[in-house]
Amino acid sequence: MRARAVVTAVLALLVLLVGVPVASAHTELESSSPKDGTHLSHAPGTVTLTFSEALDLADVHVAAGGRPLTVARPATGQRRAASVVVTLPKATVEAGRVTLDWHVVDEEDGHPTSGSVSFVIGAGASASAARSDAAAAPAPSDAVRKAWVAVRWVDYLALALFVGGLGFLAMLWPQGSQDRRTRRILAVSWAAGLVATLAGAGLQGAYGALGGLGDALKVSTYTNLLNSEVGVVLACRGLMWVLAAVVLAALMQGGERAARSPGWRVGAAVVSLGLLRTTGMAGHNSEGGHPGWGAVADLVHLLGVCLWLGGLAFLLFGVLPRRRPAELSAAVHGYSTLAGVCVAAIAVAGAVLAWQVVGSFSALFDTGYGRLLLIKLAVLGAVLLGAQRSRSWVRTRLDIAVLLRGDRATVRPFVHSVAAETGLVLVVLAATSLLVTSAPGR
Repeated sequence: MRARAVVTAVLALLVLLVGVPVASAHTELESSSPKDGTHLSHAPGTVTLTFSEALDLADVHVAAGGRPLTVARPATGQRRAASVVVTLPKATVEAGRVTLDWHVVDEEDGHPTSGSVSFVIGAGASASAARSDAAAAPAPSDAVRKAWVAVRWVDYLALALFVGGLGFLAMLWPQGSQDRRTRRILAVSWAAGLVATLAGAGLQGAYGALGGLGDALKVSTYTNLLNSEVGVVLACRGLMWVLAAVVLAALMQGGERAARSPGWRVGAAVVSLGLLRTTGMAGHNSEGGHPGWGAVADLVHLLGVCLWLGGLAFLLFGVLPRRRPAELSAAVHGYSTLAGVCVAAIAVAGAVLAWQVVGSFSALFDTGYGRLLLIKLAVLGAVLLGAQRSRSWVRTRLDIAVLLRGDRATVRPFVHSVAAETGLVLVVLAATSLLVTSAPGR
């Protein structure tokens, strides 16, 4: 009865998650009135800034010379609109020019965007002098971003080990649920996933608010983040990790019997789907002109990576050290087929996601985000070469290894290949963490 209630609650949560809109492109300044770099005979009383999407006033900050300015809505009075009116006191005009530094936080993914607009007042300054202050625009803390990248890497790794590990046990190696090492991997990955989600939420909130590392620990940071769509997604993700503890506890108690149980497999699949869905919704991967396809491609992409990396880890630290012929034959043959399907799914879904986020072929070379994506693809290509070597070993040497009852010398080349493949996938996860904290198109 309790298991049925948990599954019902998780299904209801997933319905909520599916109904939440996916992330859109980052908010950018489209125009200003007066225009950026314009020569004016006298200082304007107000400046209108128009952004690429509607914003809440609380997410818009404008300053001149480090002094915050009053931001209001146009005469329409709407709570959310794409334009804001900035009141410009006369004291902000210095040496014939004025520079406004703006900073907005995207409500859907929590990423900050900033920039400057400058005006030349009278003949006292040139347009080039006015634009020279653009570098003074506020920027997110580099320390916070580095910490966020590290936490995201741990988050992705924990997700891959937990979801991929559950899938490996359910589909290929149920008896492994009794193994002490695999139990430890699942327990540590669950704890790391929950902690990384909580820490990542604080760092993301501090990053968006241009705060420091200390701000990531403040209750107000979490409170402000929860008022945005990305905050709701992260809260749901934390809840999914809590529900995952129920699935993990059932596996620890029931062992192989639980791993073979249809009820447990349904619960594990639903929790895994929730974790994968909330992970994609908090990043760039669903952006683009076809968000529905983006959401599906993102889910397929993440699932493929999790089954691939989680399976590699369980092979390396679970199946191979035991060297039991029956397990070696069933698990390695089964994983070889599963990995082939996962690689194909990752390639197709990744192509869809890359096109939606980057938007053009030239952007792969002209933007930092595109170049980082190319590095990720290059490392992924190296991983595929290693994976092909492993599959060749399975086809030509596995039967010999089984006949020799898992002789260490016979199995060692395969172990080295799997270890190298696992290490390269970890590098891919690091590149993914950098991509998530970078702005597309820049």
